[in-house]
Amino acid sequence: MARLYPLFSSSKGNCTYIGSREAGILIDDGVSFTRLKNALEVNGLSLDCVKAVFVTHEHSDHVKGLDMLTKKTRIPVFAQGITLEGLLDKGILHGEYYEVKGGESVSGMDVECFDTSHDTPQSCGYRVTFGDGRSAAVCTDLGYVSNEVEAALLGTDCVLLEANYDIEMLRNGAYPYYLKTRIFGKTGHLSNPDSGAFAARLIKSGTTRLVLGHLSQENNTPQTAEDTVLSCLGEFIRNSDYTLNVAPVETSGGFISF
Repeated sequence: MARLYPLFSSSKGNCTYIGSREAGILIDDGVSFTRLKNALEVNGLSLDCVKAVFVTHEHSDHVKGLDMLTKKTRIPVFAQGITLEGLLDKGILHGEYYEVKGGESVSGMDVECFDTSHDTPQSCGYRVTFGDGRSAAVCTDLGYVSNEVEAALLGTDCVLLEANYDIEMLRNGAYPYYLKTRIFGKTGHLSNPDSGAFAARLIKSGTTRLVLGHLSQENNTPQTAEDTVLSCLGEFIRNSDYTLNVAPVETSGGFISF
């Protein structure tokens, strides 16, 4: 059974497991070795299940666990070329690593990347397709939904999609002007309304499982994100046409099957 486990999702650390109970991959590893190990165990998984880590970009909340993980295990790391160079420059890769150039095959899953717009030298999301054609994707840390992102995700069965901030909470919040400008910008993060608008297009294309992720803990709440996205999905019936979940900051157990 294909599953997506949102293990960690916030500006303090991100990590998603996609696969089965026997084998899968991690998208990012932005938490400590101990926290990752414990999160997997809470979900009935182990580090032996993890066959590779695919990195979206080099911000610390997505990679700070790689140093210890690659020291303690033989799990290989995959990343786009510029991102891989950045990780090597940081000295946090100690085992096998590979540049993502096209589709990669890991334990019967085909993994493809798509470029995203974010304030790093290189940034991407990943779509994972299983042998039976079912697919899941992780798409966070993007200022807007580009044509490339849309083309990559339409028709995906399960999508973990960024809903980072509520516009009014960010506008009226305590963040300094430069940081607000960064988040609002085309290389920042995806707002709740933009996430909802894209979610509607995804459902029209056949997506049936939606997970909202990478919520700001200062400029959003799970209920606010959920309510805003739901307001964009009025033409569909929840739990009939689609399911909607919000990824926890840290898992207490739970997955989405697709």
